[in-house]
Amino acid sequence: MRNLFPILTVVAAIFVIWYGAAVALNAPWAKDQAKRAGVELTFSELVADTWSQKKPKLPAPHQVTAEIWKTTGEMVAKGRAFSKRSLIYHSWITLSATMLGFVMGTGFGILLAIGIVYNRVMDMSVMPWVIASQTIPILAIAPMIIVVLNAVGISGLLPKAMISMYLSFFPVVVGMVKGLRSPDQMQLDQMRTWNATAGQQFWRLRLPSSMPFLFASLKVAMAASLVGAIVGELPTGAVAGLGARLLAGSYYGQTIQIWSALIMAAALAACLVAMIGMIQRMTLKRMGMAQ
Repeated sequence: MRNLFPILTVVAAIFVIWYGAAVALNAPWAKDQAKRAGVELTFSELVADTWSQKKPKLPAPHQVTAEIWKTTGEMVAKGRAFSKRSLIYHSWITLSATMLGFVMGTGFGILLAIGIVYNRVMDMSVMPWVIASQTIPILAIAPMIIVVLNAVGISGLLPKAMISMYLSFFPVVVGMVKGLRSPDQMQLDQMRTWNATAGQQFWRLRLPSSMPFLFASLKVAMAASLVGAIVGELPTGAVAGLGARLLAGSYYGQTIQIWSALIMAAALAACLVAMIGMIQRMTLKRMGMAQ
């Protein structure tokens, strides 16, 4: 309960600020409509109006919650969980690209990290390019990736996964390089006195030592992969996925739809990161590195 109180306090503060911001941003429209109708709104009527507009500048939390329930819970109850109007369906489309991009990015990042640690030429040449790659805005490079892959006949899930991979491999590279280099010189010297080969040093010392760094990087990579999948849906004119849901909402001024998709994306990211955290605790505990 002691640990729960700070969390609940922050959540309550967020809701208070959110409701207050909804009143402030939506009030001009409500006042303008009242002026045109020749009536004057009281404060309570103003607040009620700003929290119930169909196309508000900033929807109130209960409006977003109702939209999420309408596009998830009600759809499940009706047996239409994977209807094209369901957020579950759109989340699944985005999750597919996210997971594929995450797996590709993780594998690519680990291989690069191993090469950088064990090969000085790669360390001096590849690492600067890895860092420089992240200075390119993803919104600029995403359409290029889509166009190039479409030109060679590759479309659908893979282009979005490639964009996810582009964002997710970087934290894995940085974390694994740091982790593989974490054993101190005394530990490495001890392995040499036991005539351990480079492979034995890797599997029995460097890789186990890198696990805390790897899992920390995977959490960042997973969130970045989800962002990449959503961004990848924007320039393709996709009709499915959370990115497509955001795009459709922006076209028709459906801010409640936009916010519901954003909250769903945040919840999806939280679940994925929590899953990695659970695997981390199990793995490190099994290795004797955590209580």
